[in-house]
Amino acid sequence: MSTLFEPLTVRGMTVSNRIAMSPMLMYMAAEDGVARDLHLVHYGARILGGVGLVMTEVTAVLPEGRISTSDLGLWSDEHIPGLARIVDFAHEHGAKMGLQLAHAGRKSKAQEQGVAPSAIAYEGLPVPRELTAPEIDDIVGAYAEAARRAVAAGFDCLELHVAHGYLLHEFLSPIANARTDEYGGSLENRSRIVLRIASEIRRIVPDSMPIFVRLSAEDVVDGGISLKESSWLASQLMAEGVDLFDVSTGNIVPGYEAPVYPGYQANYALDLKKELGVMTAAMGSISSPELAEYLVSSGAADLVFVGRALLRDPHWALGAARLAGADPHLAIPTYARATGPYERGF
Repeated sequence: MSTLFEPLTVRGMTVSNRIAMSPMLMYMAAEDGVARDLHLVHYGARILGGVGLVMTEVTAVLPEGRISTSDLGLWSDEHIPGLARIVDFAHEHGAKMGLQLAHAGRKSKAQEQGVAPSAIAYEGLPVPRELTAPEIDDIVGAYAEAARRAVAAGFDCLELHVAHGYLLHEFLSPIANARTDEYGGSLENRSRIVLRIASEIRRIVPDSMPIFVRLSAEDVVDGGISLKESSWLASQLMAEGVDLFDVSTGNIVPGYEAPVYPGYQANYALDLKKELGVMTAAMGSISSPELAEYLVSSGAADLVFVGRALLRDPHWALGAARLAGADPHLAIPTYARATGPYERGF
């Protein structure tokens, strides 16, 4: 029996299998941040290919919070129809859709000068402007408004991007946060904006809608966030109504000094799951169906986030189902003609 192809329920959302398309930077929106036909085809291919949960790429809560000028946005009601079209397609064909909300902070290349907790540059980019306390309030409000729009578009779950050196991660890490006010210094203070945003989003979205957090469990550099600190933050986020953690590491500074191998981030998901009893998603170079199956069947994670493998083959999930002997839902029944022996290397 394949655990990978068993359903999973998170709050009021039930996905048909444990495969999620990981949020990935695609840089294919126009400068207005509106989803185009290209987005529908890109996500639609993975929906038809059997992925249970399709997560959007990074979606900016403010125009100045984009990583690039080609990022999706949700800072305006004008963004709702294009995203709703993709969500409707997913629902019509048996998949769930999730939306990742983010602000690039000091890593933004969409403007001449980014904003950040402190005026500390990310290597190779301009020194950012330090945010004032009222501006932090405005950013909290922008996340809340983006969540409202996501509900209007019909999304099944939301994810907060609190990783990879973007704004919320910058607040958490002493490497990027040298503030002396209520948003700097102690771990409690550095976590304040993240907890405020999670609380606001939980208040706005339906009780049945799950909230995920992509968390950098460790900075993997001296002076950065430790696993003990991120575990504490995760426990506080659970109290605010967060349901699942998509666990990563690093990227508060350029480069990654730790070893990289298939599933190299999965142990962090297991650590959080064991310590807090929370649902987790494993990520990090998961490209083989065997590894994905092992991670969920062993209990290391509840979901696997697959990225590049789904870029290489939109029908990766159908191939994994053949290998597992599972009978996947086929949005196009004639795809059954191609459900012969599994071929490696796809």
